[in-house]
Amino acid sequence: MAREDSPAAPDWRTTGERIDTLIAASGSGGAVARERSEELVRLVADFYGAGLERLLDLVHEQGRLDDDILAALAEDELVSGVLLVHGLHPYGVETRVERALESVRPYLGSHGGDVELLAVTDEGTVRLRLLGSCDGCPSSSVTLRLAVQGAVEAAAPEITSIDVETSAGEDAGAAGPLVPVDSLFARLHTESGAPADDGASWEVVPELSGLEPGAVIRFGVGRMPVVACRVGTDLFAFEDRCARCERPFEGATLARRLGGRSGDAILRCAGCRAHYDVRQAGACLYGDGAHLSPLPLLSDGAAVSVSVPAAVAP
Repeated sequence: MAREDSPAAPDWRTTGERIDTLIAASGSGGAVARERSEELVRLVADFYGAGLERLLDLVHEQGRLDDDILAALAEDELVSGVLLVHGLHPYGVETRVERALESVRPYLGSHGGDVELLAVTDEGTVRLRLLGSCDGCPSSSVTLRLAVQGAVEAAAPEITSIDVETSAGEDAGAAGPLVPVDSLFARLHTESGAPADDGASWEVVPELSGLEPGAVIRFGVGRMPVVACRVGTDLFAFEDRCARCERPFEGATLARRLGGRSGDAILRCAGCRAHYDVRQAGACLYGDGAHLSPLPLLSDGAAVSVSVPAAVAP
């Protein structure tokens, strides 16, 4: 049997995109043709879903479906996604959302902030609270949308929207639904079948998975030059352009701030010697308001993706 990382293994992400494309294309044959295509996909999904459910029942009856096996199923991106489609995921929606938020906390931390999960309602709404300097920041909505949307869509496709509150109180500053999330189920049943364009694209960057602590790496995603570094277990990425000299970070190094605390990380431009605080969204230490342009990152434990504007994506 071919493994996902085997040369013979199919690119299942591309396969999923192809299914969506074929369903959308079937609409050119009229409403009846599209309905039949959607029904075919649902019937095939139901058929294999019933088989998967029976398979898990048999493993459970044999006493083999223990916590370690469940955790392994949940950690595998492909298996987890298939189980999600069929409502068989071993973890509840609240646990999955919390794990998704945990994966993007390093990026929010680069803005000096954090996010707290308040509740997941029966109607499928995730209620969050922004903490730290993200609270009240004019770019908070953009930051949260880019950093959280992809994680929540992947972890909990049944979620319908995300509500955000400020740390001042539940009634103060409630923003209403910030991120409408289209699930696989909605795409199968919708009449339009057209996904919303959020202006950003998530691209997998294999080089980031094995990046060592303290290392700095430069690479390109489409037409976007990117510089990334790892501080402890946390990854950070920015547009590869110094805010002062506007040159790429060729030869840049990562260091601890003089007199700073453990975990501080300063990215130094080799060209003009400008210093940027990695954990504070790339703010320049010279106090002149210059700062780098941070890019959201997502990790599923096996691969790391970076979000870049759709206009410069591959």
